Amino acid sequence: MTPLTRRHLLAGSAALAAAGSLGTVGAPAAHAEPADAAKPDERYADVLDLHGTPAQAYPGDQGGNNPINVFADLGAWHAYALPRPADPPGGFTGPLYVAQEYPWWLSDGLTRLHLTEQGRDLDLTAGGPPRTAALPGLLRQAYDLGGGLALTLDLRFAGSRTALLRARLANTGTAARTLSAAWTGGLLRPATGPQREAPRLVAGERGVEVHFARVRQTWDYLTDGTERFAVRHARPVRVTLTGDTHRTELTEAVRLAPGQTRTLDWTESYTFTEAERARAAAESEAALRAPERIAAAGAARWAGYVARATEGVPAARRRTAVKCVQTLVTNWRSPAGRIRHDAVTPTLSYKWFSGVWAWDTWKQAVGTALFAPGLAADQIRAVFDHQVPAGSADRPQDAGMVPDCVFYNAPATGGGNWNERNSKPPLASWAVLEVYRRGGDRAFLREMLPKLTAYQDWWYRTRDHHGEGLCEYGATVDPANATPEDCRQAAAWESGMDNAPRFDAASVVPNRAADGTLLGWSLTQRSVDLNAYLAADHRHLAAIAAELGDRATAARLRARAERIDTAVRDTMYDPATGWFHDTDLATGARLTARGRGIEGAVPLWSGTATPAQARTVRRLLLDPAEFGTALPFPTVARSSASFDPAGYWRGLAWLDQTYFAIEGLRRHGWDEDARRTVERLLATAAGLAGDGPLRENYDPLTGEGRNSTNFSWSAALLLPLLRI
Repeated sequence: MTPLTRRHLLAGSAALAAAGSLGTVGAPAAHAEPADAAKPDERYADVLDLHGTPAQAYPGDQGGNNPINVFADLGAWHAYALPRPADPPGGFTGPLYVAQEYPWWLSDGLTRLHLTEQGRDLDLTAGGPPRTAALPGLLRQAYDLGGGLALTLDLRFAGSRTALLRARLANTGTAARTLSAAWTGGLLRPATGPQREAPRLVAGERGVEVHFARVRQTWDYLTDGTERFAVRHARPVRVTLTGDTHRTELTEAVRLAPGQTRTLDWTESYTFTEAERARAAAESEAALRAPERIAAAGAARWAGYVARATEGVPAARRRTAVKCVQTLVTNWRSPAGRIRHDAVTPTLSYKWFSGVWAWDTWKQAVGTALFAPGLAADQIRAVFDHQVPAGSADRPQDAGMVPDCVFYNAPATGGGNWNERNSKPPLASWAVLEVYRRGGDRAFLREMLPKLTAYQDWWYRTRDHHGEGLCEYGATVDPANATPEDCRQAAAWESGMDNAPRFDAASVVPNRAADGTLLGWSLTQRSVDLNAYLAADHRHLAAIAAELGDRATAARLRARAERIDTAVRDTMYDPATGWFHDTDLATGARLTARGRGIEGAVPLWSGTATPAQARTVRRLLLDPAEFGTALPFPTVARSSASFDPAGYWRGLAWLDQTYFAIEGLRRHGWDEDARRTVERLLATAAGLAGDGPLRENYDPLTGEGRNSTNFSWSAALLLPLLRI
């Protein structure tokens, strides 16, 4: 377990100390079972349906979505699910592993347990189908074998590279039992390409292993040839391989006296490098020596997550809150490759989303801070690790810039998703301040203040075309921005609202320093959301400076925020339409013909709108013919000619924009409107109630979930809304 991961255990260290006196009895591998020190909270069983078994290695449908929801913890790069009732018993589905940037199924069940007695195979389902549950921090299966014999399988994570699995055998009968145990499983190979030959099953000293060949398929599969998946058993085993399948047998029998419970423990570790493999081996050994301590620590940590996430949440919404936590924790990835701090990816359930995006991170950190402030802080660090430094030799004009996204690889090492051609909306100071308010780490504020200041300065140096204090989305000087259309697309991506109709007719203009040096490009329109975000950024940065005792800087930043507010109010609010709009860069005209977009509500959240302006925006937000649809709020008004309820940023409802609009209503005192909107959201959006996954976005007319599942920023910003 890395030091970074240990920081995120929160209450776990206390649990470890409390459990330190727990001992083991008997052979090194079959621990006598103490009283359960790690009883999970069954109120939150199955908040998300994690049942499923893959038929192929590729985990997605044609669109790249994995239909099987999975569970991971502690930043691990592999994950598991529960079998369905009709699936083979005795093991967990998986693992799913990330080949640096892309998830794949390694197996449909690599370590399924089999038991025999006197040469006869025992039917694990003799007493009926297994009882399965996804509990906070734990997957569990319970089997009744009949004849007074019961089996419970637990899976939890012991560290950032290692899962701990435990088979608990209980003899409630009157006769002694002597059992033999074995595990079987096989590989699911990718169907085509060099990746088909990448995994290779081998026999290890402690169990079966999978070694991976080097494959550099930029858009599908990336390995370096040093990756390993290793199963380590606590008791001696012998491994027999038959092609892509194995049988791993316990060399000694398990003897159970009447009334006795014994456990079989093993770990499953997925690592990228030799150094990681050495750390994971130590992580595994520690878990196998004291599995009860790992269980107690995990239970305490998750109890802390649940308690903090549900604080102030009405009882009827608490299962949704725990689902949000489970979503964010499963999408947590620990440091690997170019991801240097613990971070949260958009989702493990979608082929393209195993990277770290900037504005996703700002929003995710706000939600994560509610239950794990240390992890929230590290998410922000993971993005700022790639901030362009002052004095950069190859891009000095971009000093302070934060790139759009970070992946395991850079292009030089075969990655295809690394993006420095644009940034993302400036919400970082908001995120830092929210994390501080939850965690109270003043050192984090001191660490981030100069970085946030440099980032804010970059916007005005490279994106304020007229030098007037209002900015435009744009593009950097980058080989990927070779044409005007490249630059326009980069600018649309920089907004985060990629294909929004307000960018359809836009073009770009170059921005140059006084000496003629090209600094980048700006869209030919000033964006209302960007400047509202920047006004808020000044206020949040002022609050950080004031908290650190720099009153002069705080006053200067507040004054600048007020000037931005005035400019946005005076130039971007249109009395005729009652809405805030982008404006033409050359003429200053409001671009009302493009219709209303949800970006026009951001000035309520930022504190920019006047009370009178806020009232007209409120009316349109609540109007069913505009933004007050069955599921509020679409990104494009229903009245717009461009409205498309299936069109990504052209009319779908995204929970981040819903969050900003609701908080904007609350900021102006319309608490009842906000409460009713949240109630309608919870009643309409698929997956918010029940055991379905949270979605990337939603059809505003029907509430149907769209695009990727188990989406992090939906989970993160739903968490605070549940308190309303």
